[in-house]
Amino acid sequence: MIKIAPSILAADFLKLGEDIKSIETADYLHFDVMDGMFVSNISFGIPVLESVRKSTDMILDVHLMIDSPSRYVEKFITAGADIITFHIEAEKPESIKKTISKIKSFGKKAGLSIKPGTPGELVLPYIDSLDLILVMTVEPGYGGQSFIYEMLPKITEINDMITKQKLTCDLEVDGGINLETAALCIKAGANVLVTGNDLFNAKDRASLIFDLRSL
Repeated sequence: MIKIAPSILAADFLKLGEDIKSIETADYLHFDVMDGMFVSNISFGIPVLESVRKSTDMILDVHLMIDSPSRYVEKFITAGADIITFHIEAEKPESIKKTISKIKSFGKKAGLSIKPGTPGELVLPYIDSLDLILVMTVEPGYGGQSFIYEMLPKITEINDMITKQKLTCDLEVDGGINLETAALCIKAGANVLVTGNDLFNAKDRASLIFDLRSL
């Protein structure tokens, strides 16, 4: 089943509640957290997540683009996160398994994300403990970027790892997702699509969510 995760990074924050209601037929609500250190941009954090949690029952898919994410896992879970995904590049190798375990100890789903330049094989030591793997199809840090087509083989590579081990881990893609690139990602093996500008700029958002899910 294809799942759709609209990114509120592309929403209008003057009418955020209204924008969230317009995409509530989606499966997840994707929440991009940037600290200005791991990536050069700064987005939003715990107070916004708390407000969003109060306004919707959607599954909150929190993507931490921050240094040493384990420091904030408990705070984001307390604020309402259902899924927490952090970057393999943002933690020391010896801390990655501990961070995954910490997330799961609260009864939440744990995800691991990789940048475009990071080899897919690096997720292999952790794959059996993950609920989600996020392949960035743009460089993390800014919305509205163009899809990097060279990431399609990496999606297939990770999907093959998941299939070979008969795991139920979701494979999510984020960056430059529209109807064309979504179809390519699904063919490559992805089952969760993060979409931002293309969705929030659509005249009929519910219709586009339906079309993406039906690919």
